[in-house]
Amino acid sequence: MTTLERPTHALSVDDVVAVAAEHADAVDRDARFPAESVEAMRAAGLLSASIPASLGGGGYSLTDLARVARALGGACASTAMIFAMHHTQVLSLSRHGLSSPAVADLLRRIVSEQLLVASATTEINIGGDVRTSGCAVELDGDRYRLTKNAPVISYGEYADVVLVTARRSVDSAPSDQVLVAALREDLTLEKTGTWDTMGFRGTCSPGFMLHATGSADHVVPAPYADISAQSMLPSAHVLWGGAWTGIADAAVRKARTSVQKAARKTPGVTPPAAARLAELMVVHQQLHDTVHTAATTFDAHADDARFLGSIGFALSINAVKVTASNLLIDIVARALLICGIAGYREDSELRMSRHLRDSHGSAIMVSNERILAHNAQLTLVHKGVPGGGL
Repeated sequence: MTTLERPTHALSVDDVVAVAAEHADAVDRDARFPAESVEAMRAAGLLSASIPASLGGGGYSLTDLARVARALGGACASTAMIFAMHHTQVLSLSRHGLSSPAVADLLRRIVSEQLLVASATTEINIGGDVRTSGCAVELDGDRYRLTKNAPVISYGEYADVVLVTARRSVDSAPSDQVLVAALREDLTLEKTGTWDTMGFRGTCSPGFMLHATGSADHVVPAPYADISAQSMLPSAHVLWGGAWTGIADAAVRKARTSVQKAARKTPGVTPPAAARLAELMVVHQQLHDTVHTAATTFDAHADDARFLGSIGFALSINAVKVTASNLLIDIVARALLICGIAGYREDSELRMSRHLRDSHGSAIMVSNERILAHNAQLTLVHKGVPGGGL
């Protein structure tokens, strides 16, 4: 991680990883927000890592961000997912909102104040389709008003800004959406649910009734359809994949430790589990390659709106999410078998329970079934080469 460290800040990426690891078990056990890790990210300047250097940010590429998410995922999956979701939102602002002086000023505030950004893209009664909104922006002069019943807002109680999707106006079609940057001082959040889940417990993602009123300048000028296709969706799938690769790293490390311990007990004899470890490493490499290739492809075409908006790219980036989540579940299960009873015991340093529970969350938080159903529709009209972008 040394190539990504920011020497002008109090902490390095490695320092943040150490803080996340120290508190990971408590975050998981108590389903609490990883406050210590987020404060460490602030001290390291990581909350502005994706913002262009011209605005004072780190100017990290998506590949760089995925590498940080991976390091954090190996320590605390909830912290890694918060990092990933935050930068998915920040990239949406920095890549599509700079024509607005108000959005540019907000990005500068994220740099100077290390603001945490969350999102409210899902809504009750729209069937999980984030490209449809029931709520609408109501304009009154230079002010907007918005109410949204969101079944999930990850770390919403702790965010300084929430990006909210809504119809452009009360007369707009459900798919004619905009993205609104609602500042904490402009927000009221009424909790409508709880968050007591198997995995990713520290993301603290209950539902809220969201009420916001603020400056109309905080309505991002670009259509949300473009923001979603060209930035939010691909960055989410890549950065989630980075976080999940970190979980896989942690599971593989424990499996390797288990085999090495067995080897030391019988010098000169290869433990039976060594072959399983070799197989595990092959699957682990597949996960790394899937995420890394997607990140570098995005970076290579980051300014090509035609490529990023193509059906072929949508199919390939959706496949990244499905593939990465399925590989993660497979990797952790294989690692548990290698560790055996030591991985099954909660009082063991090789315990696998947190990784196992988090791994299954990867396929459920934004359901693979829904993504595959969407890809099925896209496949019917796609005429290009699979994975070829255009």
